[in-house]
Amino acid sequence: MTNIERALCAWLDGGVSPYHTVAMAAGELGAWGFAPLALEGSFSVEKGGRYFVENGTSLVAFTVGQKASSFRIAAAHTDWPCLRVKPEPEMVSGGCCKLNVEPYGGAIYNTWLDRPLSLAGAVLVRTENPLRPESRLVSWDSPLLTIPNLAIHMNREVNKGVATKANVDLFPLCGTAPQGWEKDGWLQDRLAEKLNVPAQDILSFELYVYCAERAQTVGFGEEFLSSPRLDNLTSVHACLHGLLEAKGSEINVAVLYDNEEVGSNTRRGADSATLTVILEKIALALGMDRAQFLNACVGGMLLSCDAAHALHPNHPEYADPLCAPVLGGGVALKRSARYSSDAETCAVVRGLCERYGIPLQTYMNRADLPGGSTVGSIASSLLAMPAADIGVPLLAMHSARELMGLGDQDAFCRLCAAFFDA
Repeated sequence: MTNIERALCAWLDGGVSPYHTVAMAAGELGAWGFAPLALEGSFSVEKGGRYFVENGTSLVAFTVGQKASSFRIAAAHTDWPCLRVKPEPEMVSGGCCKLNVEPYGGAIYNTWLDRPLSLAGAVLVRTENPLRPESRLVSWDSPLLTIPNLAIHMNREVNKGVATKANVDLFPLCGTAPQGWEKDGWLQDRLAEKLNVPAQDILSFELYVYCAERAQTVGFGEEFLSSPRLDNLTSVHACLHGLLEAKGSEINVAVLYDNEEVGSNTRRGADSATLTVILEKIALALGMDRAQFLNACVGGMLLSCDAAHALHPNHPEYADPLCAPVLGGGVALKRSARYSSDAETCAVVRGLCERYGIPLQTYMNRADLPGGSTVGSIASSLLAMPAADIGVPLLAMHSARELMGLGDQDAFCRLCAAFFDA
């Protein structure tokens, strides 16, 4: 593996919740000399400086070049389709305790069955100020849960295609429940033990059920990478790598949004004013007036970084006949009426790739199969900023484990760095 590929695997194995992904990002940025800023505070920034604003499950990092007349933004998202634990989740059935969960995003449900699963997220703990509870990260690094399939002897039609019902089939087992076992508050007690806090001080939590299997190479030549959370931690890694490696003269910004998988319409999502607030605070701190700030937006550019669909070797009929990227062929430029890419921004991306020798492919949906949304069209419309959608091609997108060409991450990272440097 190359250094980039090893770093990607570290992100995939460590980013077990959006909270943990942002914490990893903040730690890496701090190690590179980025100074933290508070979203609700005044910004003190200067040319040549490096800064970041962390907001739980979202983060904005930026560098200020000597020219600093426009914003160059690369945006990704920290969330992925999964199961989220409901409050008071303990349920008892068949001598087992199981957790009440709800699907988050468009997961392929049956891929979550019969796998080692675990829990990660944030717990909110009581403080002296009721308006400022303390957020504590929690994660179990070993498997805690599993969702067993129904045996084929009881479900003879399963190989013909049987629906997986979220309110029946997706409750993960977490332990046995002997007769008389007290279930109420059981999970909260486990959280209290893990965090070493009184159980009564836990006010709420946001816990994600995640696939506890690690990233690993596949293939006789180890050409593939199979892993949970490729969509979209590949993009988180590429955005931050590009920001850290680049030496550009403009205001370079890496944005890690949350909630893309459920529409982005939250304060930490792309369909909010949060990024606009941060960019305007940067502009004000640099002495820009309102007109200069607006010019910095419309004169800049955004790369919307999210996974693309690769041509499926077993199902080529679902791909566009000509614009279908393959695993190992490089980064994909995504074009569709649902994406932010247009002819102008596609020309920019292609020109960067040609200049720096970066392998580039084009992705378009089959004409009758609309694809998913990305943060690009939302964020670029709010900023009135030109944008393009790029990402690594994947197979099994939104499965509990997805598949990519291992070498494609290098092309992705190089394109992000070239974009910031140009």
